[in-house]
Amino acid sequence: MARIKPQTLLQQSKRKKGPARISATTVIFYGLILVLIVFFVFATYRHWSNRSRFRSENHLSVSEGENNFADSKKSDVPGYAVLNTSKGSIVIELYKESAPEVVDEFIDLCQKKHFKGMLFHRVIKHYVIQAGDNQGTDATEDWNLRGKHYKSVKHEAFMLGTSKGKHSNKGFDLFITTAPIPDLNEKLAVFGRVIKGEDVVQEIEEVDTDEHYQPKISIGILDVTLRQKA
Repeated sequence: MARIKPQTLLQQSKRKKGPARISATTVIFYGLILVLIVFFVFATYRHWSNRSRFRSENHLSVSEGENNFADSKKSDVPGYAVLNTSKGSIVIELYKESAPEVVDEFIDLCQKKHFKGMLFHRVIKHYVIQAGDNQGTDATEDWNLRGKHYKSVKHEAFMLGTSKGKHSNKGFDLFITTAPIPDLNEKLAVFGRVIKGEDVVQEIEEVDTDEHYQPKISIGILDVTLRQKA
């Protein structure tokens, strides 16, 4: 049996202990795994980021939609009313913002033709003209405050108001002031003002009346027309 030289054994031992070489296939395999991991992390981040943004935009659009609906609903309420009387037309600007409930009730009654044929049954010079139920409360008496207390606008001349509190179908009367009347601020709910037809109001104010302030000739409202614009 041939003997192996010591020098040969030493060279073989060095070759066994040397670092093993990494093949190109292994490098490519682990590189692909790393790329897949990075891609998966990026895709996951992008998915949740887009989902969060979508939910935020969707919530914003719903909120804007609700606001637009509310604004649209508010803008649908007529802003003006024309009282066509036997003396001429009186154009009223309605206070939708400061007296929304009274305006809504007034508009509802207009649509039901409640004011058609209603008479101005009480006329007090330099004070007020009143249309409504002639069996109602006298204008010179103290009105009883019932129901909700509305914050009244100062009663300058040519303001449209009604007595405060809940009204029956026959109880919604109309007052148009012909002079500033600060003492009625707690008795009337102002919900509009005359912007055209002041001369018609003054003509009604000047009619002859009896001792009960009732006109000696019939003056009434032929109908009421609602408008979006003056």
